[in-house]
Amino acid sequence: MKKGLYNFCEIEERWRRHWLEQRTFRTDEPVATESSDKPKCYVLDMFPYPSGSGLHVGHPKGYIATDIYSRYKKMRGFNVLHPMGFDSFGLPAEQYAIEHGVHPAVVTEQNIDTIREQLQFLGLGYDWDREIATSREDYYRWTQWMFKKFFESWFDSSLQKGRPISELIEELDNGTRQLSDADREVAGPNQMWGNLTNSQRSSVLNNYRIAYHKEVIVNWCPKLGTVLANEEVTSDGKSERGNFLVYQRPLRQWMMRITAYSERLLNDLDVAELPDGKGGTFQLNWPESIKLMQRNWIGRSQGSDVKFDVLYPETNQIANVLTVYTTRPDTLFGATFMVVAPQHLIVTKGSSEYLVPPSYANQVETYIAKAKKEVPINHDTKEKTGIISGIYARNPVNGEKLPIFVADYVSMDYGSGAIMAVPAHDERDFEFAQKYDLPITKVVQAIKDNAEGCFTGEGISINSGDVSETPFAITSLSTPEAKEKITKTLEEHGQGKTTVNYKLRDWIFSRQRYWGEPFPIAIGPDGDTISVDPPVILPEMENFRPETSDDPNSPVRPPLSRADKSWKEIETDGKKYKRELNVMPQWAGSCWYFLRFIDPKNDQAFCDDQKERFFMPVDLYVGGAEHAVLHLLYSRFWHKVLYDLGHVSAPEPFKKLFNQGMITADAFANSQGVYIDIREVELHDGEPYHTKTGEKLTRFSGKMGKRYKNGLPPEEVGKEYGVDTLRLYEMYMGPLETSAPWSMEGIR
Repeated sequence: MKKGLYNFCEIEERWRRHWLEQRTFRTDEPVATESSDKPKCYVLDMFPYPSGSGLHVGHPKGYIATDIYSRYKKMRGFNVLHPMGFDSFGLPAEQYAIEHGVHPAVVTEQNIDTIREQLQFLGLGYDWDREIATSREDYYRWTQWMFKKFFESWFDSSLQKGRPISELIEELDNGTRQLSDADREVAGPNQMWGNLTNSQRSSVLNNYRIAYHKEVIVNWCPKLGTVLANEEVTSDGKSERGNFLVYQRPLRQWMMRITAYSERLLNDLDVAELPDGKGGTFQLNWPESIKLMQRNWIGRSQGSDVKFDVLYPETNQIANVLTVYTTRPDTLFGATFMVVAPQHLIVTKGSSEYLVPPSYANQVETYIAKAKKEVPINHDTKEKTGIISGIYARNPVNGEKLPIFVADYVSMDYGSGAIMAVPAHDERDFEFAQKYDLPITKVVQAIKDNAEGCFTGEGISINSGDVSETPFAITSLSTPEAKEKITKTLEEHGQGKTTVNYKLRDWIFSRQRYWGEPFPIAIGPDGDTISVDPPVILPEMENFRPETSDDPNSPVRPPLSRADKSWKEIETDGKKYKRELNVMPQWAGSCWYFLRFIDPKNDQAFCDDQKERFFMPVDLYVGGAEHAVLHLLYSRFWHKVLYDLGHVSAPEPFKKLFNQGMITADAFANSQGVYIDIREVELHDGEPYHTKTGEKLTRFSGKMGKRYKNGLPPEEVGKEYGVDTLRLYEMYMGPLETSAPWSMEGIR
């Protein structure tokens, strides 16, 4: 600091100390106090991971903006809630602990202390009495409590809402609800609810629960030793954290039935009058770009389910039925082959639906084994491979026999894991057909031009049957007319129906790691699953590291499998159970943290009802656009389940969402492409050089942070030029929603 009349270090420190000692920014409790008459204003920042590197000057941009807004609203007479906490469970904290040889419980609290000091140094007006951390027992016991409620609930599709599972059991007990065909697939044919064993009942109820377990094809990262959600995997099939290859394999996982809420998650983005729990209404005031990202991720499409008879290779008799979802039923006459995913049951040896003839079995099994082992999860970017299965299906509109291929560009995640391939009008099918020299039949003529190759647009149907020969004929009809007619005819012949499909998949909720919330779940010797009362305390373990491997088929042994037997095994009602050994994902704690801020010291409930009704929904939520899918969709789903069960007063948590732009900065790399810390760079005649080696470096602009080693701690700037200077500069850089380059010249 340069000496002068204004000693900012002394003055700023005195005010920081005063604000903390006087609790200047403490939020008044709204219940039974005079502040209950004040209008509320809940301002929330997306809370940070407590990373070891702490904050850099790019982080406070949003924090400074919400601080200004909160102070303004407070001076205008509002009861302002402006809290701060830490998203401290999960993969980032655990990986940091592993890299530094420190237990995550220790290093997490150390990192929290560091970031708290940085935030307080910046003079941000948070109510520190409300600090939370998702990894602390007084917080995660309520995450477990909510999971238990989700496990004890089901989604009633007729009412489009979640209900207690006890109500479903009561309906089954008194006979007002009968077992469905899907239930009998689990319990056995001709079974009645009253005759089922406890294990069978558990299996039936599992098909209804909002939180349920299932063996599914998952994204497995052997180098991280854990399952990853689709959102945690990059477009080239690698882990977002660590950049390791990700593979697909079947594992028993805990799941969240988020797909049941697809329509509500989609519709509520635009509903004009959502109830606010206080007799009023509100509408989501979110950036349209974020709403669009959510719509695209949910991926609603309207199409048709079409039934294709699968034939025994030797006799051509019907062996099974493949139901295929398509948004273009008007192209059915152009289907020249079919494709199933490598995990499909008709090509899975040992499955009751297995149909591969012996002469094809070896080559199909070899291909499937290779596909499962080597194929990263992104099916669009990789060159497509496949093999003929020896199985055929019959096209319902013209009776043609279509060969069925097994190929890696079809996934079990979408539809039924089977597609009808129309290479003339689908780019992926076109690439596959060209590679394997398969027939291509054009059935849609472009209206404006005579498109060559693959035409995916709408036009006029051609080569699609004659009305004198088939009731399915749609030749000469426009695409909308052809869709309508062929779907209606399929329904009349029992070969299909109109349906709505979603890209959104159920949320894989298990992680094979240590640093996460243990599940409040135990499994009995006969396979029945029960919930247990929280808290289930994460056991202290010296060896908390996951078992990592280069082999994608290596055994899966979560770290908690090494916990003491006294923790792993429990006894309930005279029966021995084993605890679930996976932990919850990092998203679990961040799905509801805005609720705990309202009442963080409550040890009887996650939040007092009256306080929740007063402060929710959040009036202003500020954070990066990178969380548009990962965090916002999960927290909206979580909140809707709580709303259905009567635990919160509004169906949406965030009224207004604002995304601040990022701060970029110069970054430097040597001739090997290794990033050089900005503290090791000096300029000579404007050119960057490495101070340690003298090597001339390449300069480029990148997001400020650990990756490019171009982060600048805010305290360095604040101590040299004053915190007020730093705060004013960050607000001066340009519109808050736009990205801007950092410049020390601007500070000076």
